[in-house]
Amino acid sequence: MRDARASAPGAVPVLPLSTGAALPHVRILMGTWEGGAHLRAQLDSFADQTHGDWSLWVSDDGSRDDTRAVLAGFAADHSTREIRLFDGPRAGAAANYLSLLSRPELPRDGAVIALSDQDDVWMPDRLAQALAHLARHPDDRPVLYAANTVLTDRALRPIRQIAPRGEAPGFENALVQNIVAGNTVALNPAAAAVARGAIPPGPVPYHDWWLYLLITGAGGIVAYDRGQRLWYRQHEGNVLGAHRGARAGLRRVRLMLDGTYGGWLRDNLAALEAVAAHLTPEHAAQVARLRADAGRGGWTRWRSLKAAGIHRKSWLGTLALAGLAIAGRI
Repeated sequence: MRDARASAPGAVPVLPLSTGAALPHVRILMGTWEGGAHLRAQLDSFADQTHGDWSLWVSDDGSRDDTRAVLAGFAADHSTREIRLFDGPRAGAAANYLSLLSRPELPRDGAVIALSDQDDVWMPDRLAQALAHLARHPDDRPVLYAANTVLTDRALRPIRQIAPRGEAPGFENALVQNIVAGNTVALNPAAAAVARGAIPPGPVPYHDWWLYLLITGAGGIVAYDRGQRLWYRQHEGNVLGAHRGARAGLRRVRLMLDGTYGGWLRDNLAALEAVAAHLTPEHAAQVARLRADAGRGGWTRWRSLKAAGIHRKSWLGTLALAGLAIAGRI
């Protein structure tokens, strides 16, 4: 397959890998559900990684197609590698991924955790570049790595490159917007420890949004790789799909107007308050204030959000946020 980055305008330099200490083991966590049609291509892209020290843990959420047979075939072809399969909670994609992080069998051995969807294809340096970016930060600082992707159709024909987001990610943005693509996420051991120690007791809308909230709320950082590291397959069976473009924009408007978005924010805040001991004191206090003010409309609500620095990435998104706050919808 042609590497779509070769013709990318303003191509992002590839970080060199360390030639010093041994690179860490990577434990890939994958949630599956009815994914048999495209799963083998995703699995084969693991085998093609330039960083070969990885294992695979899969949580299947009750698939009735050939998902489990595809996984069994891949495991048989790679019998010397650790590949484990678990039954998921059957409570949606977010719960499925978080169930893997909460499994007591998951070792606390200093491995990097990488998340994967079931229907993409990783570029060969996906893991190597994640490790290179994580290595730029202190080991004791929780770091969440995320990257850009190349959007494709179901046959992996490129549609467009997903452009980098604007300013640096942070908790004040995470409170009202998810800018992290879960299929690109990797957690250093410090971030993995935070994530495993703060599994939300109730539902959250998206596992990647939760990790973005939790890691930045705990004083960690997002290491954002502006390079494209995987082919992000779009098809009618996507659980989520990409959140860019005109259609995605219209969907966001609908979700804001019908109350879904406000419900997501409330669920996230409730989950954050439940794990407040893992947040910095400043961020825990911020969550408590937002929960106390929830549903209070008018300019006072918007002024309090603005004073706290809470914002979406675009001026139009922040304007919509202001309207929802004034109307008492968030």
